[in-house]
Amino acid sequence: MGITKNEEFTIKDNKLAKYAKALSHPARVAILRLLIKRQACVCGDIVEELPLSQSTVSQHLKELKEAGLIKGDIEGAKVCYCINPEELTNAKDYIEELFTSFYSSQSKCC
Repeated sequence: MGITKNEEFTIKDNKLAKYAKALSHPARVAILRLLIKRQACVCGDIVEELPLSQSTVSQHLKELKEAGLIKGDIEGAKVCYCINPEELTNAKDYIEELFTSFYSSQSKCC
């Protein structure tokens, strides 16, 4: 595997890239929408809501958790997931800042 040189970029840019990677699959977006809609910890219901296998859903949950966008608590044999509000707010702010910087610069392109 090649060297990514992530340390050459700002902490903010690295976090924004981490959030963008986590949001780069429609299944992960659907999982976030489900957790936001329920506004509670969700255990086994996630698989029933998506047209994906348990193992695929688990992999997507892992990506979202690694990005910090969701939290998971182990309850016996189950893991229950919910939104991590602080990280979701950070993601929103970083994405908003990136796009707002374009509109506020009034740049002329091509």
